[in-house]
Amino acid sequence: MTPQDMARIHTAAFVHDRAWTAQEIADLLASPFVTYLGEPHGFALTRLIAGEAELLTLAVDPAAQRQGIGRRLLQRWMDGLEAQADTAFLEVAADNTAAIALYTSAGFRQTATRSGYYQRKDTPSVDALILSRQFTHG
Repeated sequence: MTPQDMARIHTAAFVHDRAWTAQEIADLLASPFVTYLGEPHGFALTRLIAGEAELLTLAVDPAAQRQGIGRRLLQRWMDGLEAQADTAFLEVAADNTAAIALYTSAGFRQTATRSGYYQRKDTPSVDALILSRQFTHG
């Protein structure tokens, strides 16, 4: 999947937010710390630095949502972290109930809030919930 494909999916998946451009995605992919996980209609970008993993974005084309793509991408990311990370975290919009349900079902718990973090195009800004999960090695 090209950065242009990812930008198209990101734009479709996050209609109320400023979508990421193909150039921004390409710049992230150039980092040795960023990993791409993909499926035909969705992708995730993650970062791992010094035992701390971050889900930068997970986007699924709206026409393909509710088919398990997001769950598979999330699980692939977490499966790869068991021996590499102590903590994983992500940010999610407080009004994105489907994503919050997905992340909490995978063991993530809210640890903080960023007030008004997501600036919306046509509606008031929305808080970002910071969710995290600890990994035990063993």
